[in-house]
Amino acid sequence: MPRPRGATWRDAAGTRASSVRRCVTSDVNRPTLWWYCGAVTSARFDERQVLPLAMFFGSFSWSFVYISLPFHIQRISTSDAAGTLTWTGWIMGITPLATVLTAPLWGRWAERGNPRTLNAMVQVTQGLAFLGTAAARTLIELFLCRIVLGVTGAASTFAFVSAGRSDDPRDVRRQVAAIQSGMTIGQVIGPLIGAIAAARLGFRASFVLGAAILFGCGALVRWGLPDRNDGAAFGASAARPNWRDVFAVAGIVLGGSTQIFFLTSILPRVLSDLGVADDRTLEVGGLIIFASAVAAALGSVLASRLADLLPERRLISGLLVLSSIFVVALAPVRNVWAYGALRFLQVLCIAPVFPLAVARIAQSGGVAIGVVNSARIGAAFVGPVLATTLLAWSAPGALYASLALIGLACVPLARDASPRRA
Repeated sequence: MPRPRGATWRDAAGTRASSVRRCVTSDVNRPTLWWYCGAVTSARFDERQVLPLAMFFGSFSWSFVYISLPFHIQRISTSDAAGTLTWTGWIMGITPLATVLTAPLWGRWAERGNPRTLNAMVQVTQGLAFLGTAAARTLIELFLCRIVLGVTGAASTFAFVSAGRSDDPRDVRRQVAAIQSGMTIGQVIGPLIGAIAAARLGFRASFVLGAAILFGCGALVRWGLPDRNDGAAFGASAARPNWRDVFAVAGIVLGGSTQIFFLTSILPRVLSDLGVADDRTLEVGGLIIFASAVAAALGSVLASRLADLLPERRLISGLLVLSSIFVVALAPVRNVWAYGALRFLQVLCIAPVFPLAVARIAQSGGVAIGVVNSARIGAAFVGPVLATTLLAWSAPGALYASLALIGLACVPLARDASPRRA
């Protein structure tokens, strides 16, 4: 805005404000005013979509890299088959283990600070860790890079803290479902594209591309979200956590998510046992993970609809039982497409459990959310380590039976949880 000669900037601003006021109160320009208000309202609505969109890109980047990681480990490993399988479980599992140990601390910072700034910072530091993964030349170096990646925290913690700041429990459930859907859609698209990129460009180039996506995601959060530094007010008004319910929900999330995260780390071994040729394992594995992620997306979308039809405690218990049945059914399968179909049904049953369970405690503050999110991330450690360890020293049936028992052990936790207030 130009400043008139001899006038101050405040005088110029006052003159401009008077002109705008005369313009918008004119009968001729009133339709234009309504159009402008509609545009502003639409822009504000779009702001609410930035967080799910950011979670989509972040989840996409992680899935993009994660699908090719066990194959990359096999390529650079100098150990025998059993040693390589053990290394695979620990390299893939150490990141969520480190995140589990730091997630409650990140949750407390998000509760008291600015989730937008913390979210953007985590996205950028994770991108740097991805570049370190691309530069690693030995399993030890790869292991250390994965530890750093886990210590940087989980962006989903900040997203769920933001969702829990709504006063309406139903709105909380919708926001949690929207964030979860964004993450799940990223998990749908990421593995297939990541497998193709790794096969065509190479593993290291795909890791660099994943880092670039995370840098862009950090920029989207930094400049796309409004700066609402209301952490102190939220910390004072958040409901006091019922720690019995928090730990019950954490147990359900840990057991259910373990049934999701176990497969990727053992996928090369599973595909070999199913008769898939070595030169097709990467792309066929990408298709199976893609189908699993589609089932997870559908399950997340159906979660709120199912909760309107059935009591949540009965619904969560039934889903856990069905998922455990399908896990056991994977053991005798000898055809890759039948295996993929059963895996699709199993993930479709277990996927709604997370948003249904998290909605119970989403208004209990950042620390409670950090604990439950730690359980979800911890399952990404327990799943690969449990799967690779059991598969290295026992038959596949023992693995699937153990996973089914974990799911069934969560049923009493679902039944004992307190009913969520409407």
